[in-house]
Amino acid sequence: MSMERSIRQYQDDRKESVRIAARLLLASATTAPRVGGVGECTVHIIEDECAIEDLCQGIELMSRDNERWDFFRRDAAMLRDADAVLVITSIRCKTDPADTNCNMCGRLTCEYLRAAEPLPAEPGIAYPGPLCIFRANNISYAVDGVVSLARNLGIDYGVFWSAGAAAMRMGLVPKNTGFALAVAISVTEKSPFRDIPMKYEEINEQTMNDRIIKRLWPQFRSIYS
Repeated sequence: MSMERSIRQYQDDRKESVRIAARLLLASATTAPRVGGVGECTVHIIEDECAIEDLCQGIELMSRDNERWDFFRRDAAMLRDADAVLVITSIRCKTDPADTNCNMCGRLTCEYLRAAEPLPAEPGIAYPGPLCIFRANNISYAVDGVVSLARNLGIDYGVFWSAGAAAMRMGLVPKNTGFALAVAISVTEKSPFRDIPMKYEEINEQTMNDRIIKRLWPQFRSIYS
C-alpha cells in the first residue's frame, strides 16, 4: 500500500469512527434518565461539512445581534474544526409546563407561566421564553449521557449553547423546541475545543477557507468541466 493510499485510508477510518461515535452518543443521550421518565428531548446529528459550515455562519450572524454574544465568533471558529455536532433539544419546556408548581421559572404556579406573554422573536433574543425550567433542566441529563460516553470512548467534545440557539433559529430542530444545546465532537490529535487562544476566530481562518473551497469546488467543476 502506497503512503498516499495509507493516509487516505486513515482519514476514511477516522471519519467512520466519528460517524459510529455520533450514533452511540445519540443512544446514550436518548437513554439517559429523565425526570418523570417521559420523552422530552431529541438529538440531531450534523456531520456533513457543508451543514457544519452553514451552522457556523448562522452562529456568526447571531453574534451581531447582541453585544454580549461577541464570543459566538470564537465558538464558530472552534465548531469549524468539529467532525460532527449533536444538537440536543427540549421540546416540551415551551408548550407544556410540568404542572409541578416548582417556581423555578419565577412564577407562582404553572398556570401563570401558561398565561405569560412570550418574548418577541427578535434578533437579540436567543430563546423566546418563558420556558418551563423544570422541563428544560432535563436536557442536562441528555448532555451528561453524551459527555460521559464521549470520555469513555476517547472522543474530544465541547458543549455550546450558541450552536443550539443558532440551530433553533435556522429551523434545524423541531418547531416546538424551546431550548437547545449542542455538543461538538472531534477525533483528532489535538482537541479543537480546549486551550484555545483568545482571538482564535482571527487566527483560524485556514479551516474556514478550506471548508469554503470544498463546498464550492463541486460547483466549479461542474461548470468548467
